[in-house]
Amino acid sequence: MSKKRRTTVGVLGSTIVKLTVVILLVVTLFPFFWVVRTSLTPNKLVFTEATRMIPSQLTMKNYARVLGLVSAEESIALGGTGQSVNFLINLRNTLIIATITTICQVLFSAMAGYGFSRLTFPGRDKVFMLILSAMMVPGVVMMIPNFVFVRQLGLLNTYAGVVLPAVFMTPYSVFFMRQFFMGINKEIEEAAYLDGAGQYMTFFMIIMPLMQTALATLSVTVFINTWNDYMWPLIVGKKESLRTLTVALGVFRSQTPQGQPDWSGLMAGTTLAIAPALAIYSVMGKKIVNSIGFSGFR
Repeated sequence: MSKKRRTTVGVLGSTIVKLTVVILLVVTLFPFFWVVRTSLTPNKLVFTEATRMIPSQLTMKNYARVLGLVSAEESIALGGTGQSVNFLINLRNTLIIATITTICQVLFSAMAGYGFSRLTFPGRDKVFMLILSAMMVPGVVMMIPNFVFVRQLGLLNTYAGVVLPAVFMTPYSVFFMRQFFMGINKEIEEAAYLDGAGQYMTFFMIIMPLMQTALATLSVTVFINTWNDYMWPLIVGKKESLRTLTVALGVFRSQTPQGQPDWSGLMAGTTLAIAPALAIYSVMGKKIVNSIGFSGFR
């Protein structure tokens, strides 16, 4: 193959790859664009201008309606239902639940992963395989047993009841941390033991700092998954004072006397709900990408 032909093939291949990436980006980001676009559209134009990329009118009053910054009468006049979301309370609840779950699950999963990768005890591999097998069990299958367990403990409508099923560890988190620990050279720990460090000091003072990339990746993953969780907080935390943002948006959608959802208000609330998660992912995204190429210390 001549040099000119190889150059032509290379340019064509590069163009195809770039075009594919652009198409995938458009397919991925278009729903987010439509959510924001609908949140800025007056409710009366949601269906009349459904085919326009940019509506003829833009308004921020949908956000004011959802946040309860306007009266119910004014909200109805703007095409809404007069309902609102207790955004600050729901945001507080979501932050508390997501933060507690993330901190505890990452810590306990790291300890479990370290134990399975470093410690030797009877049945270690069998126990680990049993934990891995739990990854094949759909979460919805465990929802009823977990609900019965939480109810018997008297933890319904409490923060403890919402975070309990995932606060200690999950099979994926244990597996994730174990794989990263397997990539760390054991000589680092052996040197620490020779200097007089114990098991706990070696783990918390030496190994954990080396695992910043893995810890950040798992923390972001757990936090966003907990932030977006809907079903479990819905059935365990029915009290309005305990509602998370996802549950509050579901209630907001159902509070429609006419049977027609308030799409503009719902999209405004959705935009407010996903903004913090997007901000966290934007800040921590680099660490997540770096974790893909993490191979430990040789």
